[in-house]
Amino acid sequence: MTTKTQRQHAIAKLLEQTEVTSQGQLVELLGGGGIRATQATVSRDLEELGAVKVRVPGGDTVYAIPELPHEQRAPEDHLRRMLSDWVVDVVSSGNLIVLRTPPGSAHVVGSALDRAGLADVIGTVAGDDTLLVVVAEGCSGATVANHLAALAGLTKPPEEKRAVT
Repeated sequence: MTTKTQRQHAIAKLLEQTEVTSQGQLVELLGGGGIRATQATVSRDLEELGAVKVRVPGGDTVYAIPELPHEQRAPEDHLRRMLSDWVVDVVSSGNLIVLRTPPGSAHVVGSALDRAGLADVIGTVAGDDTLLVVVAEGCSGATVANHLAALAGLTKPPEEKRAVT
């Protein structure tokens, strides 16, 4: 069974590679790739992905997902929503923070953090369900982790892992 995240990823790839003119066509294309979805599900997915209809040469309209320029910063309420929807644990060590997410979700959180433009965050590296956040030198990983945990709505403060000597 395909997860929502996997289905939406497949939709995004299809829209990049194929001129999709209708939701029905998208349902068929997904089915051809082994992904079963209804028109109603595809409609919700397109809305969540921010897909829009654009006119292409020849006059047809096709679905497309506008790219968010790397320089554009995601507003803090978007970051808060992303963290509260996807982050389940926050742990820090020195200038590193590890965020845990459900499987297949770390890249979504990493992208939101990268676009948020937090001054203390240098960048992120996402795996499947784990995200590594690198904090700028001279900044406290624990402080940034506390901020991220608060944005995520996690009640317990993140733990700082210490090496046992």
